[in-house]
Amino acid sequence: MSVTAAEAPLLEQGRGGGLRGVAGRRFLLGLLVRKELRVRYRASVLGLGWSYVKPAVQFAVYFVGMGLLLRQNVIGDYAVYLFGGLVVMTAFSEAVGNATRSVVANADLVRKIYLPRELFPVASLCVAGVHLGPQLLVLVVGAVAAGWSPDLVGVVCLALGLALTALLALGLGLVLASVNVLFRDVENVVDLVLMVLVWTSPVLYPWQRVAELLGSDSVWFRLYQANPLTVAVELVHRGTWAHASVGNGSSLPPGLGPRAVAALLLSVALVALGQWVFRRLSGRFAQEL
Repeated sequence: MSVTAAEAPLLEQGRGGGLRGVAGRRFLLGLLVRKELRVRYRASVLGLGWSYVKPAVQFAVYFVGMGLLLRQNVIGDYAVYLFGGLVVMTAFSEAVGNATRSVVANADLVRKIYLPRELFPVASLCVAGVHLGPQLLVLVVGAVAAGWSPDLVGVVCLALGLALTALLALGLGLVLASVNVLFRDVENVVDLVLMVLVWTSPVLYPWQRVAELLGSDSVWFRLYQANPLTVAVELVHRGTWAHASVGNGSSLPPGLGPRAVAALLLSVALVALGQWVFRRLSGRFAQEL
């Protein structure tokens, strides 16, 4: 029996099928990703080449400052160790920072036509993924040059670390993008947090320094190790740096497997929370913008 227009349930405007709706509009998602890339590199000589230049400069600054001046290069294959952590942090920071601004930056589209609003933060995540590709290639080449021979566990750890980074960025991006529509201060707070984020995980330094400072049995050190971004960095280290030279693997923190499972579950829960918050607030986007 067909349902007439008068009997059809009323739907709140501005809400759609969530992330499932995004999956059903992959062509539109591709258009948004290409649009963001064109806008970013408009009138640029290097274009996508900036994906190599920016992380290369960041790596050089940290390598000279931390590795040579502050003597952190006591870590074996420090260049691979450092760049592996920077790959995670750079991808995460770009995805979260751009996702936070994504809905506001596409205000004209939000006001004029209906489409799943989740497309905007997901497109920002995809753009970060495009930029991640060249960095990941450089990391793998550098690890091979240092003596890395890939093993199955290492490849799984590398893939899991990147997947964990993507899930964290998506969950936080959904929450921050929706709240930023209501309070534009959010994007400035996010910029400040992302600026210091690289120091909150073992990217520039070995995790043993934190254990010595806080105490390996302290609650604060356990919280440090439970940080999903810390786990993601350690997984990438396990996937590349740990097998670059003999002895590197023995410097990995204990209990990485159980912590990786816990971080993955937490990240999935964060995506679910982000989707819930985004859907609750998305009905107000058009009027707020």
